[in-house]
Amino acid sequence: MKITLITVGKIKEKYLKDAIAEYSKRLSRYCKLEIIEVADEKTPDQASEAVEESIRDKEGERILKYIRDDMYVITLEIAGKMLTSEEFAKKIEQLGIQGTSSIAFVIGGSIGLGKEVLKRSDFALSFSKMTFPHQLMRVVLLEQIYRGYRIINGEPYHK
Repeated sequence: MKITLITVGKIKEKYLKDAIAEYSKRLSRYCKLEIIEVADEKTPDQASEAVEESIRDKEGERILKYIRDDMYVITLEIAGKMLTSEEFAKKIEQLGIQGTSSIAFVIGGSIGLGKEVLKRSDFALSFSKMTFPHQLMRVVLLEQIYRGYRIINGEPYHK
């Protein structure tokens, strides 16, 4: 299985880079992982809805350049479906059984994802009704993918 994370913005903090590197290393046993960072747009303070929509659309165009037709696309959205770790593992496992060889997880920028990206999404996933920094969500997502593979393979992992 090939897992691609398509994310908006760069990671600047060393502690987040270290965590991403650790989970990337752990995941290398289970899947081929690629992390793609697309440039983010500067969002002015008190931006109007029209300005925010334009920013989401620009970032969305950059994201869509990396999404191939054969990818199963999972977008991270506050309004998406919440899954337990076991349900998330089952989702990944089922996709593999059904012949899906490539999953793209999309993490938007600070103001979310554009309409075209949301339209292309095959599954909207939510980790919480809370808002998290998109940089931190990379670590959380990688940890859950790793946990998912441990569950799929019947391997122990702390609960």
